[in-house]
Amino acid sequence: MQATFLSLIILLTSCLHLQAKVHHVGAGQQYATINHALVVTKPGDTIMVHEGNYEGGNYIASLQGTAARPIHFVSAPNERVVFQGGVDAWHLVDAAHVYIKGFTFQQQTGNGFNIDDGGTYNTPSHHIIFDSCTFRNIHATGNNDLLKMSGVDFFTIRNCHFLNGAAGGSGIDMVGCHDGTISGNRFENLGSNSIQAKGGSRNIKIEYNYFNNGGERTLNLGGSTNMQLFRPPDARYEAAQLTVYSNIFIGSDVPIAYVGCVQTSVLNNTIYLPQKWVIRILQETADSARFYPCGNNIFSNNIIYHDNRVIIDCNIGPNTNAPSFSFSNNLWYHSQNAAWAGPVLPVKETGSVIGKDPLFMNAPAGDLSLKKESEAAGKGYKFNEKVPPKRDPL
Repeated sequence: MQATFLSLIILLTSCLHLQAKVHHVGAGQQYATINHALVVTKPGDTIMVHEGNYEGGNYIASLQGTAARPIHFVSAPNERVVFQGGVDAWHLVDAAHVYIKGFTFQQQTGNGFNIDDGGTYNTPSHHIIFDSCTFRNIHATGNNDLLKMSGVDFFTIRNCHFLNGAAGGSGIDMVGCHDGTISGNRFENLGSNSIQAKGGSRNIKIEYNYFNNGGERTLNLGGSTNMQLFRPPDARYEAAQLTVYSNIFIGSDVPIAYVGCVQTSVLNNTIYLPQKWVIRILQETADSARFYPCGNNIFSNNIIYHDNRVIIDCNIGPNTNAPSFSFSNNLWYHSQNAAWAGPVLPVKETGSVIGKDPLFMNAPAGDLSLKKESEAAGKGYKFNEKVPPKRDPL
């Protein structure tokens, strides 16, 4: 009986997979646009888009795959697919279990790509994957983002390229997003910042990314959010439990800005030639009756290489809890001042290395890997060995 039941399950599963369809989009294909294909798309199906330039402005509501049968949007193998113009290239609302791979989004006038929960904060978009996409050349100068996410949980953004953002916008801007990973991406020539996580965002890993001229604040770990937009509505922080791990930062006014965040760790990163500061500790959402002050964060095991353009390594604003920060095991090197005594930090650092050239392979060419004789070679924490931040109840 048990064997018969198992065979039936296998048969049913096979039938379900056989029912999944591939819908081809493009000139001479089954469907002219993705919206035409969406009319017949069911969980488990794939929309494959073929070579060409497609108009932006695609509004897609309530697109729901399942854990076992996600909906895939993919570019055809070895074909270039561009969504150009429109206010947004795509706007996904209340989406679930959606995988998007291989597209270029460019020259939008609002946000390059927008995904949100439709204002229904208790039903976020969730289980969204962006893989190997390019977001670039936005046709706007204000608070316009290459990828805007509001109320998105359980997401992955990997192997993507964010290039030439708006002067006042972000590469990735997250409001009330949770349980995500941003990994292996490249950010170049951004405006306000490369990545911003605010409005109650929590438990997001930012790891193995490359940032070159990443904006005024390459990472805005927190921010300043309209009170009506927090997710959850009663969050007592702009951001919490972010992990910034093993990234490379080149240039920008300040690579790391802790802004109203708590329990956030910045570990094993390489910071090369920042323009004004290495770190900022700020509190821009200053309602002390509701919000925790920016504090209980970690900055550890990073390599910092700077020159005379940095006057203050750690800039501290009002209403913060800077003494609760932990600094340890960082290598600090001033390339133009051999007598430099080290950074002025809000608390005493333990285990720091001051004045030792990290010995990059070829920094002018962008190769910040370490020579074997470097003081820092082989000294990074493994991810599961990091010291957790001091905890406040959240």
